[in-house]
Order: sequence, then C-alpha cells, then structure tokens
Amino acid sequence: MCGIAGHFGTPVGAHVRQRMLAALARRGPDARHVATFDAAGSRVAADAPAAVGLVHTRLSIIDPRPVADQPMGTDDGALWIVYNGEVYGWQGDARALSARGVHFHTRSDTEFILRGYEAWGIEGLLPRLRGMFAFAIIDFRSRRVHVVRDRLGLKPVVYAHGERGFAFGSVVRSVLPWLPRAQRGFSADAIDAYLAHRYVPAPRTIFTHIARLPNAHRLEYDFDTGALATHRYWSPRPAAAADCGALLDEAIKLRLVADRPLGLFLSGGIDSGTIACRLAATGHRELRSFSAAFPGSPLDESAEAARTALVLGLPNERIVVPTAIGGDFAEIVATLDEPFADPSSFPTWYLARATERQVKVVLGGDGGDELFAGYKRIAKHLRNAWRGRLRLPLPVLPDLRPKGVRKALGEMSLDWESAYALRFSGLTPNQRRFVQPARASVPVHYWREPDLEPVTRHDRLLRWDFANYLPEYVLRKADLCTMAHGLELRAPLLDHRFVEAVLALPAPERFTSPPKRYLSRLAPELERLGAFSRKKRGFNPPLAGWLDHDLAQRLPRVPESLARSTGGQLDAERVRAMIEAYASTPALAEQILSLVILDESLRQLSALREEGD
Repeated sequence: MCGIAGHFGTPVGAHVRQRMLAALARRGPDARHVATFDAAGSRVAADAPAAVGLVHTRLSIIDPRPVADQPMGTDDGALWIVYNGEVYGWQGDARALSARGVHFHTRSDTEFILRGYEAWGIEGLLPRLRGMFAFAIIDFRSRRVHVVRDRLGLKPVVYAHGERGFAFGSVVRSVLPWLPRAQRGFSADAIDAYLAHRYVPAPRTIFTHIARLPNAHRLEYDFDTGALATHRYWSPRPAAAADCGALLDEAIKLRLVADRPLGLFLSGGIDSGTIACRLAATGHRELRSFSAAFPGSPLDESAEAARTALVLGLPNERIVVPTAIGGDFAEIVATLDEPFADPSSFPTWYLARATERQVKVVLGGDGGDELFAGYKRIAKHLRNAWRGRLRLPLPVLPDLRPKGVRKALGEMSLDWESAYALRFSGLTPNQRRFVQPARASVPVHYWREPDLEPVTRHDRLLRWDFANYLPEYVLRKADLCTMAHGLELRAPLLDHRFVEAVLALPAPERFTSPPKRYLSRLAPELERLGAFSRKKRGFNPPLAGWLDHDLAQRLPRVPESLARSTGGQLDAERVRAMIEAYASTPALAEQILSLVILDESLRQLSALREEGD
C-alpha cells in the first residue's frame, strides 16, 4: 500500500514534486522517493526542473527491504513503475517468467507487475492481476504512460490533462500542485453533486480540471502527441458455474500473505462474520480481531462481535470510538481529501488509528451488501417497483419538512428507478434548489451509468451501487481512513473471481429474505449466533450529539463561509435557514453535517490552491 503521483510534459520544478510528495506522506510512512527524467527518458537531478517525475510513498507489506522501494525501473531504465495496492497469487506467473530467463531482484508484486508488462504488454498483463491496484508504468520505448485502476475500485486514481501535459495521483491534493493556479477552480457541478450524494462521483472531482479514473479503467498517455485515451478493461459479468465457498476460501488465503502482522475488522454483522468463520474453519484462529464500540448507543455491535470471536476462538479487542470529535474534525476532513460526508468515516478513522498500533494489515467485510442486496434501502425501494415509469408532477417548494414526508413526495415526482437516488442521505433536489437559488436546474443524480445489464429488479438497483456507491463511497472511505494511519485493508468478498461467481447465482439463492442467507452455507456458525435474525444497524455515529456539542460553534459561520468559498453558488441566507430548521427538524442532521464538512473541506482546499505556481 502506498501513495503514488507523477507528471509528464512541460518541465516543472522540484518544489512541485515535494508538495505532491507531502500530500501523500501519510499513505506511505516507510519510504519516500522521487525519480526525475527529461523528455527522452534520461535521469536528471532531483532538484532540477524535469519533464517527467514519479513520486512514491511506501507502506511496505511485501518484501519490506529498500531494494523493493519505488519508483522501480528495469535494468536498462526503459520502464518505470509506481504502484499502490496488493495483487495476489502472482508467484506462479513469476516462476514462469523466471523459467524464460527473467531475473527478479525482489520478492515484491511491484516487480512482478513491471516484469509482466515487459513480457506481455498492458493487455496481456491485466487479466493476470488479481487484487487491488492503482499503478502507472512509463514505457520510454513506446513513448507511452499507462495508468490503471483495479476492477472494483479499491484503490484510487485522479488525474489532470491539458496543455501543460498530464499528471496523476492517489488523491486530488497530490495533483493540485501540478496545476497552474488559474486551473484550480472548484467545479459548480461537483459541488451540487456532493450535495446530492455526500461525495463527488467519478469521473468528477471537486476541481474542474482534475478527474477521477473510474474503476476497471485505464489511461494511456502519448508523450509525443499529448493525447490521452481511456479504456475499460473489465466489466462485472456472471462467470461460469463455480464453487463460491472454495473461491472465498481461496480469496481469503491469498490475502493472508504478508510480511507484516495481520488482523481482522469484526463487527456484529454478517459480512465480516463470514470472513471470521472461514478463517476459523481453515485454521487461522491466531488472527486478532478488532471491533468498534459505541458505549451506551443502540448501534453498538461490539458485544455481538465479541461473542462471534469467542465462539470461533479468535482474539478480539474492543476499541471505543470517541463521542467527541471536535479536536480531530479538521484532520479527519483533510484525510478525506475532498468533500466527503459519510458519517461512518469518523468511527472508521478512529478504528484504523487504534488497529494500526498492533497490526499493519486487516481483512474486512466490504462488498457483501452490494453482492447480496443487504442494504435496507433496497428492500424498501423494491416495494414500490410497481410504479415503473409512473410519476406525479409536484411543485418545487423549499424542502425542509420531516424526513418521511420529504422523501415520499420526492419519490412520487420521479420514475421508480430514478427515485432510488433519493434513498441516500444527501440533499434532495428541492433542498439543493433551495440553497442554490441561482442554479438553473439540478439533476436527480450525478451517477456514472452502469454497464451491467439488469436481469432482475434487484439488479436494476445494484448495478447503480456497483458503478458508483461501492467504488466511490464505501471503498473510498475505507482506503482514505485506513491509509491515513498506514494500515492496509483487504476485502476478500471483492475478489473479482468470487464476485463473478456470485453474479452467476440464481436470483432466489442470491436475493433472500432476510438478506445474505446464502452466506449461511459458508458460515453456519452465524446462523447459530443469530446474525441473520438481527436487525441491520450499520456503522452509524451519534450525529445529533456532534452537531449540538462538538460542532455547534462552527454552525454560525457556515452560511457566509460557504457562500464565499463557492463564489455565491450556495446562498448564505438559505443555508442559514436550513441550519435553523434543524433545531425543530432533527431528521436534517445528515444534511447539516454535509454542509459543515463541505465548509471545512473547501476552506482547506482554498488555502492549498493558493500555494505555489
């Protein structure tokens, strides 16, 4: 796990690369390196202007020796790589390359990717990669740069392209220093997209001139012409008949390979519980599990997690999540890189901080809800599937009413599938019109169109989650909050071969009531523990307590501050009215938290965009 960045084109000074490096520092606490080249591929001094620069910060998990640090090049200097992630099960292909005379200097998957590209090219390499990855390979022979993001989107890539050339990075703050100051403006559409979704969906970012590479896509940049091409290399399609249990065990086994201590994030839910059951069943009872606790809250699942661990014989540690976040609020918002308002980011950040003190790698249960329709919103929305394209014309009104009424009226004004966007907790279209009175129109959503053809009504909803919510919300949060503390998170349920096998399951097996009953075949202990009969609670913190206490002093300044940082896009008086409405309408808590996070994030980014050129 690492932080990566790079630039190509017009030469830039060392100060730009140092700021790119600084933005990635927390993602890689073990080593930091920069490699610089002229346009022909010859090395130049690190403190000199350079046409090509590669930046890397390393969290060393496999082969932690300095010889495996990055940027890494081939012996002749024709190929270079920076890489973030872990690929699994590559050793067989590496042995085949060795038999052909390829000499490996390290035991790292980084070198395997580099040597694999040299042997097979980018299209031959990608099908052989199983895992999570974001990497860039410079090929000075073909005069191309290849930038790749993994199939499911566990690892992030953002980039900028223009007259100056091309730059990429793990986070927007690592690309921002490369952009000319005149191109560092916030995107009005991205601000509205954030208000709608609590995050900015790919391919947008909060900056007009920085884009996000969608999962399962790659970029190809031509040094000589400056052209940038985007290619999709994988789609989530059902696989041929396969044994899901065997594939999951294999996925877990592959993710237990590490040269640093491993652990498990364990909640009281089904997904991480399934991973725990399979670990115990395959003899891995030594792994320590870590569970978040919210003392006194009905959302606290730590007791159920502890019971699961006890039954399975796994060591378990209960980590109490602080109820007061005021002192860490700005740092956590900075961790999230750009405006991002998933409330569970905060407990995830604290859980990762405590866990990293004892292990460097954890397994987690991300992906189960998207695979088996586990979210409560899916079942709720399916009850209205009879509406189809039926919709009722409703007036545009200032929308500050109680949550149930607000969403019911909003849904009736849209067709059934489009109304799924309202099942999330961003501002509704009417609320967005209210706080942005000068904006001519607001779309229902900014989601990227999915490419998976729906077969069932479940599929029609889940395909939106797979293309948007999973990679850009769930997995972005997981990556940012763990990497902020130098902790690597691995997700066996999102092994692409297991995903393809689950997609091939008959609908009655995959979509059950209660959800995820299929997993009881793989983890029968959870049935005995009552996991399938418990109400799904999620990972939700006490929002009202935060707004009424920790963040209360911020609320008065948010209206004017947001109006200023958005150039008047958000109206100060309208924002103030919405904040005041929260006093009598507690259901607005998630929307108010979104505004507070937006304010802090834009203030931080506004300061950064004034730095340097």
